[in-house]
Amino acid sequence: MGSDMTAPKHKLLIVGVGSIGERHLRCFQTTGRADAVFVEINNSLRQTIAERYGVPGFKSLDEALATNPTAAVVCVPAHLHIPISITLADRGLHLLIEKPLSTSFNGIDRLQTIVAEKRLTAGVAYVYRSHPLLAAMRSAIQDGRFGQPVELIAVSGQHFPTYRPAYRDIYYRDRATGGGAIQDAITHVLNAGEWLLGPIERLVADAAHQVLDGVTVEDTVHLLARHGNVMASYSLNQYQAPNEFTLTVVCERGTLRLESHANRLRSMTVPSSEWHDDAIEPLERDTLFVRQANQFLTAIEDNSPTACPLVDGLQTLRVNLAALASTDSGNGWQILGERQGGGAPSP
Repeated sequence: MGSDMTAPKHKLLIVGVGSIGERHLRCFQTTGRADAVFVEINNSLRQTIAERYGVPGFKSLDEALATNPTAAVVCVPAHLHIPISITLADRGLHLLIEKPLSTSFNGIDRLQTIVAEKRLTAGVAYVYRSHPLLAAMRSAIQDGRFGQPVELIAVSGQHFPTYRPAYRDIYYRDRATGGGAIQDAITHVLNAGEWLLGPIERLVADAAHQVLDGVTVEDTVHLLARHGNVMASYSLNQYQAPNEFTLTVVCERGTLRLESHANRLRSMTVPSSEWHDDAIEPLERDTLFVRQANQFLTAIEDNSPTACPLVDGLQTLRVNLAALASTDSGNGWQILGERQGGGAPSP
């Protein structure tokens, strides 16, 4: 059903067409499976995007909802995700909510209740889950050929001003709106780690503003965590010249290493031997977002889970908030438990 390209197109609403909202609009159009409208309160931006993509743009949510969309992508700043998502879910719309799910637990129980009662498809847009090499890494871990995982090491960084030159003027500048390296950047890597190994149960974090001009939020994060018995370390900065992401999982009988910047998944089972590489063609910047869009539309059609179900996004929100608390308090390990809607991530 999900692969039937002759099926009627979905009627999609994009809420907010800043940088990430415009990308979602473009990528859902690329699937050929959705007719989109959008809502944007910025008049000049609304006109620009409407002309650029040839789609209707509305100033208010009520005007956009009058077109009777069946699904929505929520791309406003993170502190607004839940109240807008509740409004949309009340109207029966399936939801893809940008990451992070929120900046607090407020309203999440209510959203989960509506989604369950109306049997809606809802997920969080952690796009690494659409990466073919990360999916292959997860399959290799789950099939047990390398033995049980025992350690994870994730190292990532990029020159953020190159990729988001407007960072000083958008949500990123303030933690309250989802900004800073914890909520905006390393959250992707933490979510990927939880997809591979299950939920983080405790963590200790250190973060600081080191380099980025014009903001005071953290641009560097070091975090130690436990996924059950698996020990993990995560580090990230947003100012280095190389744009690199390396994720290594050491198992009892071998090591797996994802090098996304090199487009390869490496494995080694014999000490000091050569790496075995599984490589793919370099990914275009929109490739993962188009894959994510197709996965979301297929989940709606097949009534199947999204790539990152709501419960998984909630778990990563717990991790985000625990990392912020650990950093700010300096009191060491944060123990994570079920809160505000509960539930462990999906297997």
